[in-house]
Amino acid sequence: MAMKIRLARGGSKKRPFYAIVATDSRMPRDGRFLEKLGTYNPLMPKDSEERVKMNMERVQYWLSQGAQPTDRVARFLETAGQRDKTERKNLKKAVPGKKATERAAAKAEKAAAPAEETAGE
Repeated sequence: MAMKIRLARGGSKKRPFYAIVATDSRMPRDGRFLEKLGTYNPLMPKDSEERVKMNMERVQYWLSQGAQPTDRVARFLETAGQRDKTERKNLKKAVPGKKATERAAAKAEKAAAPAEETAGE
């Protein structure tokens, strides 16, 4: 059974609240889970201790059983000092998309055309 430590959403519309749970990876996000390991409240200030609460003994147990944390939970574990920090790179973030590149080229062509006409007279 492929185990995951992930977030299960609770709370009402536009007021998210998450439970950190150990679950089978085939279960739905808010579906059945084996154990609740903590909570995450994204509406709290980032420096608040109440923002992320985890039972670290149980988290360590599930990690030793082979459970894989999701990206967000792995970040929580890094800030808690339970995991080594991993370097993340998003090399394509700063590169404009295909349509944006086409628009920029068209705009440059359009700007160059009137400049050539005035220079030729």
